[in-house]
Amino acid sequence: MIPVCDNVFLVARTKPFITYGLISATIAIFLYELKLELAGELGYFINTWGVVPAQINTAITSTVSGNPAASIALIMHSTGLLAGMFIHASFAQILGNLLFLWVFGNTLEKILGHIRFLTLYLGGGLLTYIVQILAEPSLTVPLIGANGAVATILGAYIFKFPKVKIDSVLPLVIIFIPVEIPALYYLFWWFIQQLFYGIGSLDIPPNGVNQWSIGYWTHGVGILIGAFFIRLQQR
Repeated sequence: MIPVCDNVFLVARTKPFITYGLISATIAIFLYELKLELAGELGYFINTWGVVPAQINTAITSTVSGNPAASIALIMHSTGLLAGMFIHASFAQILGNLLFLWVFGNTLEKILGHIRFLTLYLGGGLLTYIVQILAEPSLTVPLIGANGAVATILGAYIFKFPKVKIDSVLPLVIIFIPVEIPALYYLFWWFIQQLFYGIGSLDIPPNGVNQWSIGYWTHGVGILIGAFFIRLQQR
């Protein structure tokens, strides 16, 4: 099932520039990843800018114990909490994330405004990374992808518009059937499509980035964060 657009009509004075910017930046970085893959340098890039829980936890422990150099290492490793959201491991992963961001983020940004929307996106991605770091502190494989951030946007949208119909396309071999699907349906489809994010994976040596390093199970946290954020806005 492929979402195309929603049927929420809003009279907005501004365009969803943040959504456009996030999509553009993510595509630009993925193109850079393809260039690095051809040069055999993608593994170093992923390990440098991805979120590696073991490195962050080691740096935190050393900083607390009084090692001044560890605080610098902690800052460097923590940059991945932001940078990792813009790095993707496969064509399927980036296409899925950006498609959902386009369909659901477009309307949500018009409602929340640019600043609150960006805060929700980055904050949701950051918190889902932190949850996985706490859950798997010894993980040495980099965590990458905007899955947590996009899950946050999806959660916020569905909590705001649970009954809205989403214009979608059902692909059947070479036939594409247009259908209308309730937004709530995509809450379940989001998790199902995660299983296919390994399609078109990039060659990331030496250890690779498998499905668990993308942090699929923490995306439920992102959906809850999005719903909670909208709940606060409605008070």
